Amino acid sequence: MVLLPRLTRLGAQQKLAFIQASRQNGRFYATVSNPQTVIEKIVQKYAVDLPQGTKVRAGDYVMIRPEHVMTHDNTGPVISKFLSLSCSKLDNPRQPVFTLDHDVQNKSDTNQNKYKKIEAFAKQHNVDFYPAGRGIGHQIIVEEGYAWPGKMVVASDSHSNHYGGVGCLGTAIVRTDAAGIWATGKFWWQIPRVVSVSLDGKLSPGVTGKDVIVALAGLFNNDEVLNAAIEFTGSGIEHLSIDERLTIANMTTEWGAVAGVFPVDQKLEEWYKGIFKKNELRRFLSAPSTSSMAPVPEPSDPVNSTQPHPRLNPDRLQDAMTNKSSADPGAQYAARLSLDLSTLVPYVSGPNSVKVATALPKLVEDKIKINKAYLVSCTNSRASDIASAAEVLRGKKIANGVEFYIAAASSRVQEDAESAGDWQALIDAGAKTLPAGCGPCIGLGVGLLEKGEVGISATNRNYKGRMGSPEAIAYLASPAVVAASAAKGYICGPDSLDWDTLPKFEKPKISIIEESSDSAAPAEVDEASLEPLLEGFPEYFEGPLLFAPQDNLTTDGMYPGKYTYQDDITPERQAEVVMENYDPSFATTAKSLRTTLPSSESSSTRPGAILLSGYNFGTGSSREQAATAIKNAGIPLVICGSFGDIFKRNSINNGLILVESPSLIKEMTERFAKDGVRGKGGKDGKLTVVPQDWKIKVDTRRGKVTVSMGGEGEKTYSAAKVGRSVQELWVNGGLEGFIRASL
Repeated sequence: MVLLPRLTRLGAQQKLAFIQASRQNGRFYATVSNPQTVIEKIVQKYAVDLPQGTKVRAGDYVMIRPEHVMTHDNTGPVISKFLSLSCSKLDNPRQPVFTLDHDVQNKSDTNQNKYKKIEAFAKQHNVDFYPAGRGIGHQIIVEEGYAWPGKMVVASDSHSNHYGGVGCLGTAIVRTDAAGIWATGKFWWQIPRVVSVSLDGKLSPGVTGKDVIVALAGLFNNDEVLNAAIEFTGSGIEHLSIDERLTIANMTTEWGAVAGVFPVDQKLEEWYKGIFKKNELRRFLSAPSTSSMAPVPEPSDPVNSTQPHPRLNPDRLQDAMTNKSSADPGAQYAARLSLDLSTLVPYVSGPNSVKVATALPKLVEDKIKINKAYLVSCTNSRASDIASAAEVLRGKKIANGVEFYIAAASSRVQEDAESAGDWQALIDAGAKTLPAGCGPCIGLGVGLLEKGEVGISATNRNYKGRMGSPEAIAYLASPAVVAASAAKGYICGPDSLDWDTLPKFEKPKISIIEESSDSAAPAEVDEASLEPLLEGFPEYFEGPLLFAPQDNLTTDGMYPGKYTYQDDITPERQAEVVMENYDPSFATTAKSLRTTLPSSESSSTRPGAILLSGYNFGTGSSREQAATAIKNAGIPLVICGSFGDIFKRNSINNGLILVESPSLIKEMTERFAKDGVRGKGGKDGKLTVVPQDWKIKVDTRRGKVTVSMGGEGEKTYSAAKVGRSVQELWVNGGLEGFIRASL
């Protein structure tokens, strides 16, 4: 996959020949005359090792040198990977940012020692470091000006899309990528297809940015933006606050996109100017925060009050506004979607899926009782969100039998909420406070949903088992709806909501126009034209098959959050808990299939059980263990209709081969899924189907999959070939080995 770095080894004539050959083979790099989207223009600024004059476009594989890379509690494993590469120093110490935010409630010696080691590493390498309690990483990255209009910032967390709220291209990477960036300053990325989403009109009173993204994810729920980068446009954007834009961008992750970027406009400029003023006031009213070991970045030092913040300053803002990007006329989009904001009412997501969204006026009829409510996370715990909840709860009490948990997105946010009296208003109503951090949203700490409980949250995910027990039910809504529901004990709107003035539409007005698609079935090739495989890469993967008849199978389902930050879990233990939240019996099934494999393998064939599943396999959290657990369970290859982008990175980087074969998945679904359709699970409630005496053989060179169906004979399906760069990573034992070999 990583094609461009190799161009640096070629002469000018060789580079030209490579580009011309690439075009002839369907590989095309945008030329000077090709118009670009905003996404493509930002990537252009950060792409390195490009042939002179090359303009990038969607679909290109490029090497990126991002402005910053953020890691959080997973910094520990990234350090381990970095050190395992035999590296002694960072390529650029100003590039990484460390924020401890996920497991901040955990005061065990093990966790505290982990935090101290991360802090010590930050001090040793002069990395910007934010300790536990300072806030959630994504909030800090925006709050401290690392994410910036027109820049590209990545993080080893799936909600890096968040940065798009301030016009910054944010996308997620995985731990191995982060280690590679520390070592080389760069990572590989395939520029995703770009989708334009037009938000038109103006929201009615009582309708919020959270309702916008909940409705978008629920109404456009057929993979319209799956693995795409979104550019938001339209007349309605000027009416959305920056906090609302951050909420929408944050949850484009749940919608299925790998990025969601808002335009850089006057409202954003004024928002930053307000932050400058607030920081200047804070500079004189309080001393800067300190950390026991590592350096704390500016801003606030009263002694040096004339020195500007290194990132949040007027000169940098003026440069961003002067050089802001806009799409060229004629820029190509994979699709154009639109939502008329004036026709939208408050929406609630769930139960247990962001693809299910129900208008609040309809849902209130059911008076769904709740046990817990949450105003936490990077999605909706900023000062404006806390103020919205406080407005609902002033003079009220939390309903009997309901627990309401609150946590600010950062310590700065909490300071602002306390100064405004909003924090105390929530406490007076009976809210239970948690430290600034992720907490219940990631399924860590106190206040998790227990078996049989129902919760409503202003967070971003309500996947099964995400916020506690897999046998709990979770809904998502705006801070005002969450607060109102906490007060009454059932899902409802705030008393201030005027139902009569809400738009009278059964559904909001939406539209979709498919503009272009680069996807096409690969042309048949003769044997003479086939590229040879890299030495050491198997021509075939062969073995029994397991079929999980499920679309959007999440990384939470593959590898539960409760294990994610236990860094001492062995590969054997990962194999024992793989798919635990999806199918508790999966690990046992996979183990039994391993006993049927031949004891030895040939040089051309790699034996192993092969997992099949539906579309968008591996959506959700960026946890790398979702891929490694599958691999450690003896499954060397997974076949699906499509894959989640972050899961794809994790898998390829760790030597788990992924192959797309929609035609095979279609027939497997028709045969083994309930009613023969997607999205209903297996027949008779089966979560994992193992057809008796069936075998599968994947031809990695020719792009074919042959299924032997016992006494029914066999059938061959087309599939994607395994590219040469993926082979190179696999042969080197994954990206880590590839990087080590490249240093």
